[in-house]
Amino acid sequence: MEIAHFIFGIFGNATALFLFLSPIITFRRVIRKKSTEDFSGVPYGLPFVSPNNMLVWTINGTGALIEAIYVLIFLIYAPKKVKARMFGLLALVSSLFAAVALISVLALHDNTRKLFCGSAATIFSICMYASPLSIMRLVIKTKSVEFMPFFLSLFVFLCGTSWFIYGLLGHDPFIIIPNGCGSALGAVQLILYVIYRNNKGEIPAATASKGEAIEMGGVKPSQANVYSNEKKKQNERSANEQV
Repeated sequence: MEIAHFIFGIFGNATALFLFLSPIITFRRVIRKKSTEDFSGVPYGLPFVSPNNMLVWTINGTGALIEAIYVLIFLIYAPKKVKARMFGLLALVSSLFAAVALISVLALHDNTRKLFCGSAATIFSICMYASPLSIMRLVIKTKSVEFMPFFLSLFVFLCGTSWFIYGLLGHDPFIIIPNGCGSALGAVQLILYVIYRNNKGEIPAATASKGEAIEMGGVKPSQANVYSNEKKKQNERSANEQV
């Protein structure tokens, strides 16, 4: 049982590392276009948090550094409104982390400290896994997965599942609960990807409104060209007859 526990911990570390590295493709696009487009900064701004042990804190330390770089890049290229919102969210998360650290060190001891830190880690982990919900809503609305990177969804599922099994083997509810949620949410993202992967999304509003305006007039674009040509020929015939 201990060997299986350790193996799933190693596998969890590997999938978590790939999870942290998976947005590189997205950020290459952001840097190339110098725009964050409709990508959300939330999934890259909340690092994976779990209770203290070697296999977990090593990958979390690495992940915190990698995701800090993502947040910095996102803030550079984000529009002003999105940038202000991300700064506010970053300030809130930093304040919460600082509060948890200070309370646990100065006010709590032994099992009470473990319970408090474990509960806080569980909440932060669930927040991280729930952060792509806004993107999932966009996918359903536009029927397009353009702004929901496949590899991020895949490794959310693999990472959540790995740590969920690791928690089950170690009888650790602070790992079981958030990663069970992460595994389920990752599965939902993959299902959405399968459903909408071949769709190009909705027609832009400006294009749609033009098309509607033309059709409301009773003539489609192709019909309008035919009508114009026929009218021109009739005018030419009338002019020849008068001469």
